[in-house]
Amino acid sequence: MYTKLSESVYLGMCHKIGTPKVVAFRRDIVDILELLENQGHVWRSMRSGSDREGFRLHGSDVDTMYWSPNHRVIWDFSQSEYYNIHRQRLILCDSSESPAGFTLLWLPLERALKIVLSSCVRMNGGLYISSSKYREITHTLLSPDDTIHGPCSSGTHGSLEFDSAYCFVSDFWPPSAASWIDRCHSWPPPHVVNDIVRNGCHFVAIGHKLGNHEDNEWRISFSQAEYKLVYSMNHTQFLTYGLLKLFLKEIINNALGDEDKLLCSYHMKTAVFWAIQQNTLPQWCPQNLLSGFWVCFKLLLKWVYKGISPNFFIPENNMFLSKIHGQAQTSLFRRLHGLYEKGIALLLHSPSIRSSIIDVLCNPRLTVCTDEHTLISEAEFDVELFVEIDRNDALQTSDQQNCMKILHTIEQLIYSPLTQYQAVILQKRTATILQRTAFILHNMYTNIGVNKQMYIADKMSCHMLKLAAKFGCISDMLYIAMYYYKTLRYREALSVVEMTKVKLAQPYLMYIYMYVDRERYTEAVGGQSWSTKIRQAVAHDIRLHNKKCYINELLPEQQSALQNRTPTLYIPVFVMLHFLEFLCYRHIDTTLSQAALDELQVLVHHDQGLFILDVSWEILGICQQMAGNLQAALYSYQQSLRQEPFHKILTATTQRIHELQF
Repeated sequence: MYTKLSESVYLGMCHKIGTPKVVAFRRDIVDILELLENQGHVWRSMRSGSDREGFRLHGSDVDTMYWSPNHRVIWDFSQSEYYNIHRQRLILCDSSESPAGFTLLWLPLERALKIVLSSCVRMNGGLYISSSKYREITHTLLSPDDTIHGPCSSGTHGSLEFDSAYCFVSDFWPPSAASWIDRCHSWPPPHVVNDIVRNGCHFVAIGHKLGNHEDNEWRISFSQAEYKLVYSMNHTQFLTYGLLKLFLKEIINNALGDEDKLLCSYHMKTAVFWAIQQNTLPQWCPQNLLSGFWVCFKLLLKWVYKGISPNFFIPENNMFLSKIHGQAQTSLFRRLHGLYEKGIALLLHSPSIRSSIIDVLCNPRLTVCTDEHTLISEAEFDVELFVEIDRNDALQTSDQQNCMKILHTIEQLIYSPLTQYQAVILQKRTATILQRTAFILHNMYTNIGVNKQMYIADKMSCHMLKLAAKFGCISDMLYIAMYYYKTLRYREALSVVEMTKVKLAQPYLMYIYMYVDRERYTEAVGGQSWSTKIRQAVAHDIRLHNKKCYINELLPEQQSALQNRTPTLYIPVFVMLHFLEFLCYRHIDTTLSQAALDELQVLVHHDQGLFILDVSWEILGICQQMAGNLQAALYSYQQSLRQEPFHKILTATTQRIHELQF
């Protein structure tokens, strides 16, 4: 029975968290895009935390670390020989007065970027970078609309929460973590250990609450090492970690106030690391999933009882020291021990896990198959893959030079060993960059106004957009139509709209985040390459980067969103289709223009929740106003205000209403 319970929970967790292949492509996609995103930027970045590790749990945030590549932290002066001190600003660690896992950062040559020098304080005659000042200054300059949370600036974009940590990097492994290397006998394997040590560590802007210099100290961050460790887990170990995260969220912390939530996801991850390395469980396999969970739970219980949670890399760093002690520690232990006494039945309190356990309890003869080929169908896998590609395809740069650098990097990567998932995300990213570059070129040479250059730029833009349509999804064809409309070629735009309409009408269409008929999809494109599928059967929302004008009629909305730090408008593909159709026919045939408006109105009014966004109602209102139906336009703008302010276009909507009323 216990084996079947474990297998059933394994199956349920695969559906909740992802099968091995699903988790693999999430990681592959993030890895390759991180390489692209670090081309030509002043700041280097690295995604970390659950998102980087391969989780896509509801409510999880996206953690990103940023640092200047021109600053490097060293542990002693002898390491300075590896750098050109005229190009690199060197920072020296001073851990003599700091608790384990923390350090002061000293500028021995007193040379650094202005943002760093502005964060410095004098201590014992030396110039030290204050973590609290640096955190405050980077927040004010780079994330003013966010809130400070620990070492991070926290904000939201739509329903997505994100944390941004501005930090420093060292190419060297911390001496205080040297003992970790010697501990790695059975796990992780030597090549992972070598990779981790070779890539050094980071320093995040927060000090120890009980340290001598809390406002000026920096915490040593092993985020890069941690995601590499998670990557080296087998899938049962990874699901054990996921099970602990759900256990924390849905059982331990359920109904507790924020001030009472003493344990965090990091403690769960640390427990899994220790359990794997100490060989607590002889075999991590689906049949032992619950045994693995129980081993980690008992370890957590032991830590809380003793008031000691040793950091995995620097065990002397007790992560409970300033938070879990006294009455809070006693109360937490009682709560956990009460759960421990329930045995594995405690997992029945988790909505995410309960059904998997009940299935076996109600049907002891149930046969559970944990083979990956039976866990997820081809269509379901493709949905996961294309959603992941889409959520990672938001390109923020609006600079032509950066676009060309990224294209050059993609060209080089094509000849490198790539996974099949990385190949398809590069295909989609190429289409996105070509689209962005096409509109950058057009706007650039339109402003210059030189006829010959405008002609050449136009030819190049058209070529890039057509090339992008060959690489990208069905919906990418509409960028050609937008460009034709912007350059007054209404009949050409309508021709592209009609071709797109035919492709979007296919019964096997996968409209990302919205719907797909799995049977028809499999019949039509099953067994074909993802490159073919993405071009023939996939559509997504249209993205308008708000620093560039695509359609003049939407410029107020783009400017409004940009003022509110929303970089992109996401327009449902069918809304954009009818919008372009309406705009083009206004210059050719008013009857057909009205027909397009009627179709748009039906779509927005009766879509059963698929297209009701603030921007959808906004576009309907714009069309109605242009057609002279001012009462209907006013109603649509008011409906736009009633929607969730995903795009933050309130200023534009309010202005349009004001124009109608006066």
